[in-house]
Amino acid sequence: MVSERRQRLKYILWDYVSSNLAWFWFNCIRYELGAVQGGFSSLPAFLNSKMILLGQVLFPLMMMVIYCLSGYYTNVFRKSRLQELLTTITTSAICTLAIMFVALINDMFLTRKENYEMILLLWALLFFVVYAGRFLITNITTQKIRKGKLSFNTIVVGRGSAAISFVQRLEKMDENQGYKVIGYVSIPGENDVKDIDRSSFSPDELETVCREHDVKEIIVVPTKQDSVQLLNAINHLFPLNLPIKITPDRYNLLLSRVRINNMYGDLLVDISGSSLSDSGKLIKRLMDVVISAIVLTLFFPFGLIVALMIKRDSKGSVFYSQERLGYHNRPFMIHKFRTMVSDAEGDGRPRLSSNDDDRITKIGHWLRKYRIDEVPQFWNVLKGDMSIVGPRPERKYYVKQILEREPAYSLVHQVRPGITSMGMVKYGYAKDVDEMLERLRFDLIYLENMSIVNDIKIMIFTFKTIATGKGI
Repeated sequence: MVSERRQRLKYILWDYVSSNLAWFWFNCIRYELGAVQGGFSSLPAFLNSKMILLGQVLFPLMMMVIYCLSGYYTNVFRKSRLQELLTTITTSAICTLAIMFVALINDMFLTRKENYEMILLLWALLFFVVYAGRFLITNITTQKIRKGKLSFNTIVVGRGSAAISFVQRLEKMDENQGYKVIGYVSIPGENDVKDIDRSSFSPDELETVCREHDVKEIIVVPTKQDSVQLLNAINHLFPLNLPIKITPDRYNLLLSRVRINNMYGDLLVDISGSSLSDSGKLIKRLMDVVISAIVLTLFFPFGLIVALMIKRDSKGSVFYSQERLGYHNRPFMIHKFRTMVSDAEGDGRPRLSSNDDDRITKIGHWLRKYRIDEVPQFWNVLKGDMSIVGPRPERKYYVKQILEREPAYSLVHQVRPGITSMGMVKYGYAKDVDEMLERLRFDLIYLENMSIVNDIKIMIFTFKTIATGKGI
């Protein structure tokens, strides 16, 4: 069994070596074509010049950053060859344009035609040299999967007739997709098939089974068309942090966009992640880290003043921490500036706040109005618990109530929760579970339409809310 880390390393090493080769060959060719200024006496003299040696180090590294942000290294097995081709074409073009504006702008020919030819030459070298190795590695891996030499331990959630029939179809496929079903897990409320040829596990055993058998994927195949039952079952799978797939005919119950991973055999839809592309997820995370680092750095001096104001206004700590449920239903501690009296829930019973809540301190009203109390959550973003934009995280106490009334709420755990969200922009804070359900509609719309552009729009609307003091 080839480990995911080793497979990823193959692609990374080849891309780095091939990028170096392509850049080296390009420099050799452009020197011979006379597209170099500086009066170098020979090719070795040109290649050993300070700027060329520096470029030989920096440009391949820059290319690797672009390759990484493209999402190419995210899924290293069962790659789509068409997607691989398109990704390589696109990233090679981006690398070419970046190099042209950074290094080649002063070495242009007098005629536009010759300049275009030089740019096309660089793109062709980057594309063909990089793609050759990628194609070879992917082809070898694909052949191993189809011949059964490489497989991935899989659990099927469902032990009814539909699940058994699905596994039988998998085994008869002409194109082996690498699924190695090691057992079934019952869905509460379904009629299980009694005589099966594989192990059967209870939902409580699932976490242990996945760990002991190194399970790579979970496929949900319910027999009954019951959305409540299905969503409840899926909600318990998110904490396992594994790909969760389901057939499209059941997936329409989940009210979200269908994202197909392969075109062979039974189509399966991954419901454990957002509708963003792999590159979109990486860019979103990069934006989160950069913006959070900037905000925390710039806010630090003002934060000290806020801390002093909170301490003078009421007794208690400056910060308030509370457990919330986040990405894949995992608990984490959210951090805020304290805006209420220190014993706001002294009776131990969770309570939501409202604008006229007598537990809010004087300074707390002002902090909430301009959402300054939310700033410490940028630390949660840096840690990876949250994103800047995403559905608001709730406490387990309220999550349980929401799920009882709207099972589709489990879908918000596909993504990291956010400091701000479409629900916060369009609806605002919720005072009770009924309002949480109203706000949920916007969060589900966000999941359906996730994009970097929409995230930026939500940030702009949030900034407008803060600037006008309409945080509450």
